[in-house]
Amino acid sequence: MYNLNQLVKPPTRHNIIVFNLVLWFVVFWILLFIFSKTSKPIKIDYIYTAGFIFTLISPVLLNFYILIPKLLKRQRYLLYILGFIANIAIWERLHSWLFRDTLDAIFKDYFFVSYHSNTSITIIFIVVLVVTAFVKLTEDWIYYNANESKLLRENNQIIESQLLALRSQINPHFLFNSLNVIYSMAIEEKKDIKSAILQLSDILRYIIYDADTKKVPLSKEIELLSNYIEFQKYRTHNINTVRFNTSVDNETFHIYPMLLLPIVENAFKHADFSKLGKTITLDFIQNKTDFMFSVSNPISENNSTETVDFYSGFGLESIKKNLEIVYPNQHLLNITSENTKFKVELKLFNL
Repeated sequence: MYNLNQLVKPPTRHNIIVFNLVLWFVVFWILLFIFSKTSKPIKIDYIYTAGFIFTLISPVLLNFYILIPKLLKRQRYLLYILGFIANIAIWERLHSWLFRDTLDAIFKDYFFVSYHSNTSITIIFIVVLVVTAFVKLTEDWIYYNANESKLLRENNQIIESQLLALRSQINPHFLFNSLNVIYSMAIEEKKDIKSAILQLSDILRYIIYDADTKKVPLSKEIELLSNYIEFQKYRTHNINTVRFNTSVDNETFHIYPMLLLPIVENAFKHADFSKLGKTITLDFIQNKTDFMFSVSNPISENNSTETVDFYSGFGLESIKKNLEIVYPNQHLLNITSENTKFKVELKLFNL
């Protein structure tokens, strides 16, 4: 069985370089037209804007990759606010020194004077950091949701593969037992063999075609179990060995297909009808959003250990895996053995 955590791994990161290149390209052109004193920017405006952005890169990146992931996303809001303010205060102070000295050293033929007062520069820093933070959080949200959708699709594909693998284990197991019944009837030249083959054909048609879906109405499962019970009566040679009690409020209520048949099949396989009055009892109950199915079968004292061992092997494990996949946290499976009675009870709730 596949391990979802091993097979489905989210990408470790999105493309940071592309994101920042696009972001700073946009910021550059916005600031260029804000700083430009003419309708058409000139060379000195490009140099001035590039120099100004040079002093903005560090506080913005610090906010992106330290303050937001370490504080904001961990819900340390007060520390984030304090860090955000300190980040602006420190880099706004460094701005005039870095801006003036760096540009003067690189472009000696130009004389640069800041177009803005200290107050307006502080406002620009605040606006740029707030806006870019919103852009970053939006980009993270889009990436997260796209990644979650991809993981969900891949999880569903793996779950379908798991269910198909479990169902493919059940079908041959059921077919093998059914063919044994037909074989026995053929040896004894039973006159009902034609009816038995027809019933087996109906059961297999359901398993192969009708059950090839995520959910089926209860009426379909009742029909399947009824056909199976009638078919198994050819093996038990006793028409009074089964009691099938149904109480269904809504037959269009849907459940996962082929969930119940393995339980019934195991009950017939291990039932002991050697004593008069021994029967298999099936209770099929649906009420509102809950569903309960129980099967009890007679077993001999010598066979009780064997039956328990079987349920702890392929039978129980197959049923458990199905339930964990299709009804996580929505089911209870109880298996009890008392004297000469073995009982399996399945409850599905909040469906």
